[in-house]
Parts: sequence; C-alpha cells; structure tokens
Amino acid sequence: MGNLDVSATAVISIITGILILVFPRVLNTIVGIYLILVGILNILRY
Repeated sequence: MGNLDVSATAVISIITGILILVFPRVLNTIVGIYLILVGILNILRY
C-alpha cells in the first residue's frame, strides 16, 4: 500500500507541474487542490 501512495503522489506532482507550466495563472488553485488531495490521502491511510 505504501508504494501505491508514493506512486499516486508522484503522478499528482507530475500532473501539477505540467499544469503550472501550461497555465501559470492557476498556480494557487492547483497548489490548493494538491494540498487537499495529499491531506485526504494521508487521512485515508490511517
């Protein structure tokens, strides 16, 4: 299960990076969504 979480975080990070490069104006929104998703993943893990 730990590998799944690492993979999900890596994929989300890559997608987030690409979106920031393509749409720099939505940086704050993307960062907010990323932090929420990471928080949810960490809560579900416990």
